[in-house]
Amino acid sequence: MNGNETEGVKMEECKEMAVYMWGYLPGASPEKSPMLSPVPVRLPTSASSWKDVCGGGCGFAMAISDCGKLITWGSADDEGQSYLTSGKHGETPEPFALPTEASIVKAGAGWAHCVSVTDKGEGYTWGWKECVPSGKITHDWVIGGSFEKDIVGKQTTLQTEQVSPKSRGSNVSGGTVSQTENRKAGEETAKRRRISAAKEEHESLTSGVEFFTVSPCLVTLGPGVKITSVAAGGRHTLALSDMGQVWGWGYGGEGQLGLGSRIKMVSSPHLIPCIEQTTSGKDRSQAVHQGSLSSQMQLSKAYGSYVKEITCGGRHSAVITDAGALLTFGWGLYGQCGQGSTSDLLKPTCVSSFSGIQVLGVAAGLWHTVCIAVDGQVYAFGGNQFGQLGTGAEQAEVYLNAVIYFTLVIYSSRGQWKQEVYMSLPKC
Repeated sequence: MNGNETEGVKMEECKEMAVYMWGYLPGASPEKSPMLSPVPVRLPTSASSWKDVCGGGCGFAMAISDCGKLITWGSADDEGQSYLTSGKHGETPEPFALPTEASIVKAGAGWAHCVSVTDKGEGYTWGWKECVPSGKITHDWVIGGSFEKDIVGKQTTLQTEQVSPKSRGSNVSGGTVSQTENRKAGEETAKRRRISAAKEEHESLTSGVEFFTVSPCLVTLGPGVKITSVAAGGRHTLALSDMGQVWGWGYGGEGQLGLGSRIKMVSSPHLIPCIEQTTSGKDRSQAVHQGSLSSQMQLSKAYGSYVKEITCGGRHSAVITDAGALLTFGWGLYGQCGQGSTSDLLKPTCVSSFSGIQVLGVAAGLWHTVCIAVDGQVYAFGGNQFGQLGTGAEQAEVYLNAVIYFTLVIYSSRGQWKQEVYMSLPKC
């Protein structure tokens, strides 16, 4: 085999996309133990390749196949809401049923809710009802027999196991009770305990229905507005529109919805003011009088004209503008907003340490944030309790500003995927 043939084989292999998993996926790992090294994920029979990886929620994983199907796996049947949120998919990756035949282009998962968007600009979300905007829920599309059906089954079981008063009676003769009667009485007591436990479980399930739905709900931002991307935080959700605007809903107690206040719950999508292009009315007159209008417009121009990427951490959020500016907002206790402090940010604020640096991509975890610049440099900031910043330190640390720790470039050139990794020393 000559050199050209060898190169041809390598190029062909690069076209195959593989997905690996590691960490805690109880339904996909032996004895529910964490996977300490990458394990290849089995491709569903309905797909010929993978398209994208979406991460996952608490105890399950998500990815998108080449045919645009949302694939979930990794949960276990004793994981409660997590199991239902994932579509009851355990060891074997399977398509998640959605009320649309359109291809999924993006998806995300929070602690107990999921969100996805189609190539037609439609968004769907399910899970914790506080994370699902108020509106019509598509009850016709229920995963694996719905939460409600499971409860009906419990009720049927309860009805068939009810013990009649007559069956609980005992025959007493001469003040003595036979061993047979004692055994029957014990069996009846055990049965009543089982029924009591089943009733408690039923009540728990009924309560769960009030706060949880497995039926995907269509998300509407406004007339004619299409969704291009979505991101899920712990208890909040962001959506990016085709106009480059960011919308949010869910829990906002730490400012992760960027609305300028610690609003506890937003039940419908609200527009997040990430970029203020101009002032108006009284503010404009005052700005002109103070001679600050031009500087404000220059600042807006530096931020950009629209948002092109969004991400959510556990309780904080981050967006990237078309100019490559990184804006963060929300919980800042561990410095995950990159502003040089541990204060919460109630509205989108530009990360000043990235002045002169164009940010290309961003991802957020529970206590930290990682982003990559156009030159391939990767930056991280926030908590480092578990080494999530990759600085090599063993002890818990908090980096309030960006820390450069390695360079990772993955790109596509004529259909071939290439990867280059460079290591560099951390620096603040």
